[in-house]
Amino acid sequence: MEAKKNIQRQDGGPVQNNPGDIAGIFSRHVKTVYRLCYSYLASPHDAEDATQAVFMKLVAKPRTFEDAEHEKAWLLVVAANYCKDVLKSAERARAAEMPPDVADPSAKSEPNDVLEAVLALPPLYKDCVYLYYYEGYKADEIAKMTETPPSTIRNRLRDARALLKTALEGE
Repeated sequence: MEAKKNIQRQDGGPVQNNPGDIAGIFSRHVKTVYRLCYSYLASPHDAEDATQAVFMKLVAKPRTFEDAEHEKAWLLVVAANYCKDVLKSAERARAAEMPPDVADPSAKSEPNDVLEAVLALPPLYKDCVYLYYYEGYKADEIAKMTETPPSTIRNRLRDARALLKTALEGE
């Protein structure tokens, strides 16, 4: 029987390297996964569904992670791939929009121009911006996660900043 290894979380607490620790993994990363899903899908309901699907993949096929960063990176990659699949799906393309006379309960009273501009970025740039600015990953770490050269990540961040500057100044 393989011995369980204790590893340190970023906050200093131990992380059991145990595939059965789904509840712990969920509590540590649910908000992060939800934010990433929301950045792709732009709907709180779709983001909740996607978040649930990501964690159900972990329940269906438990994994052992090297440390807390490894589990977070795995969840973010799975979430991004799942959201991309949802966006490509025929079911989503056929989904009917709400009639204009029906109030949208998820609509916010105050628009967030920066968030709207980030969500409007092409997925290529949105991924980099989210991981860099919202999750605090460095360009080299994003490059490893996405299997992309670090210079490409830096160029995408530069291009995304230029697109955001243009979009926000134009309003």
